[in-house]
Amino acid sequence: MESFPFPDDLVQTQQAWLAVYHELAAPRPRRTTALRRRLLVLSARVQWHPFWSTPPGRIPAARVELRRLAHRQGQREARTG
Repeated sequence: MESFPFPDDLVQTQQAWLAVYHELAAPRPRRTTALRRRLLVLSARVQWHPFWSTPPGRIPAARVELRRLAHRQGQREARTG
C-alpha cells in the first residue's frame, strides 16, 4: 500500500466528515439540517485543501487512501478514548 504525506488538518477534517456522515445516517437523526450543512462545509474543506495541488495529491488513489486512513484512525481513537 502506498503511503501519502497527508497534512494533519486534512486527516482531521476527513475524520470529522465521517463522524457527521455516520450521525446523519443513523435511524431518525436529529438536527438533520444542521448536520447536512456541516457535511457540506467539511466536504468543501476536503475538496479544496491545498494538498490536492501537490504532486502526491494529484494521484487519484490519494483520496481513497485519505478516507481509509481517517476511518482507521477514528476506529483507533474510539477504542482508546
